[in-house]
Amino acid sequence: MSDGPEWFSAKRFGSGSAMPCSWQGWLVMICYFAVSIGSAFLFARQPVILLSILVPATIIFLLVAARTTRGGWRWRWGDRD
Repeated sequence: MSDGPEWFSAKRFGSGSAMPCSWQGWLVMICYFAVSIGSAFLFARQPVILLSILVPATIIFLLVAARTTRGGWRWRWGDRD
């Protein structure tokens, strides 16, 4: 078990995070979707500004998910793991 917060559950097969398993994980995911959808509507005709918002937001979301996933990000083989 990790010493840090566990906001996301680990995927059963493959690498990465699955769905959030705490309210903090849900809050982070909802905020990311809100920023993504909101900026897509506001800056639909300005792709440079849209990408300058979406790329850092995605990187931050992935870093938070990686740091707060139960068991960390590693390759998993289902029941054999």
